[in-house]
Amino acid sequence: MDALDFLDKHQVKYETRNVLTDDQAMQRLREISGKTKTPTMEFGEFTCADFSVDELLAALEDAPSVRQQLGLENA
Repeated sequence: MDALDFLDKHQVKYETRNVLTDDQAMQRLREISGKTKTPTMEFGEFTCADFSVDELLAALEDAPSVRQQLGLENA
């Protein structure tokens, strides 16, 4: 399962941006992650760049309030 399928399965609402066609989106991606790879999640102060589902869940272990706000506390 890829990251977007995981978010869809858990009914997490998100906005996608095409960084290949939107220069401002690519600039923002570089600002928040220092990378140009996707997926990258930004939620308030929380950022997880170029992640798999396992990497996202590991990052959320350090951000329990974000995990709860996303509705992923039981994921």
